[in-house]
Amino acid sequence: MEPPITLIEAESGILEKTRSNAVDAVIDFAGGTMGGITTVYVGQPLDTVKVKMQTFPTLYRGGFHCFMETFKKDGLARGLYAGTVPSLAANISENAVLFLFYGLCQKVVASVLGGKDVQKMNPLENAVSGGMAAFFSSFTLCPTELVKCRLQAMREMATKGQLEGGLERLKIGPWGLTREILHQEGVRGLFKGLTATFMREMPGYFFFFGGYEVSRHFLTPEGKNKDEIGPLRTIICGGVGGVSLWVLIFPADVVKSRVQVQSVAGVKPPTFREMFMKILRQEGVKKLYTGLGPTVVRTFPATGALFLAYETTKKYLGQLHSYITGDS
Repeated sequence: MEPPITLIEAESGILEKTRSNAVDAVIDFAGGTMGGITTVYVGQPLDTVKVKMQTFPTLYRGGFHCFMETFKKDGLARGLYAGTVPSLAANISENAVLFLFYGLCQKVVASVLGGKDVQKMNPLENAVSGGMAAFFSSFTLCPTELVKCRLQAMREMATKGQLEGGLERLKIGPWGLTREILHQEGVRGLFKGLTATFMREMPGYFFFFGGYEVSRHFLTPEGKNKDEIGPLRTIICGGVGGVSLWVLIFPADVVKSRVQVQSVAGVKPPTFREMFMKILRQEGVKKLYTGLGPTVVRTFPATGALFLAYETTKKYLGQLHSYITGDS
C-alpha cells in the first residue's frame, strides 16, 4: 500500500506549513515562560552564591564556603533563595520575551537569506538570531535583575556599613525594595545597569543559542532531525549552551552585578567602563572571574532544564494547535 501523498510531501519538505507567525509567537512565548520558571527553581541557590562572590569577593574563601555561610546565617528562604520572586519575574519575563523574539528574529534572518526554511538554518544563523533577540529581552531583564542583585547582596552591604538601616533592611523584600527605588529614583532608577546588561546579553546569547544548536547538530542521530533527540540529549545541549554563555561573558556579568548593587539612591552609578577599569586596576583580572565555579555548576542543569521545558512546551502546544485546527 502506498503512503498518502500528504505524508510523502511532509517528509520531503514540500508540504507548506499552515501555522501562522502569530501562533508560532504565542507558542514560543509560552515555551519561554515555562523554561524561565523551571530554570529559577533549579539554579537559584547557586545564583545567590554567584552574586555574593561577585560583589564581595574578599568575604568568602570560595563557593562552598559562601554557600554554607549563607545557609547557616539566613537559611533557605531568606538566604539561598533570596530574591526568588524577582528572579522568577526576571527569568519568566526575560525568557518569554527572549524566545518570542528568537523565533521572530529567526524568521528575519531566514528572510534576509532569501526565504530560507527556519528549520534548515545552521548554528551560526541561529546564533545571530539569539544575539538579536537578547537586545529586546534586556529591557525586561534589567529592572528585575537590579532588585534581585540588591536583595542578594544586602547582608554584605549592611555588614560593611554601605546600607542605610543596617541589618533591619533585610526584611524589606522585593516589592518593598521596588517601591523604594521608584519613590527615590523614579522609573529610570530601575534601569541602572542597562548598558552593562546589553554588553552581557547580546554577545552572551549569541554563544548561548550557538552552543545549543551546535550541540544539537552533533547529537542528532542519523536518520532523525534535531527535534527528535530526546530529553537527555536536549538537557545536555542546553547545558552546553549555558556554559558557553557564562564562560565567555562572565566578566561582563561581574561588572553588571557591581554596577547594580552599588547604584543606590543619591549616588551617581559608575558606568560599565569605569567599573571594569576599577576592578582591573584595584583587584586584577582574576576578580573578573570570581564566582565562575558555582555559576558553571548551576548553569548546566538550570539551562538544560530550561531548554527541556521550552522544547517540550513547544512540542505539545504545536500538537494541540494541530488537533484543534484539524491539521494533524
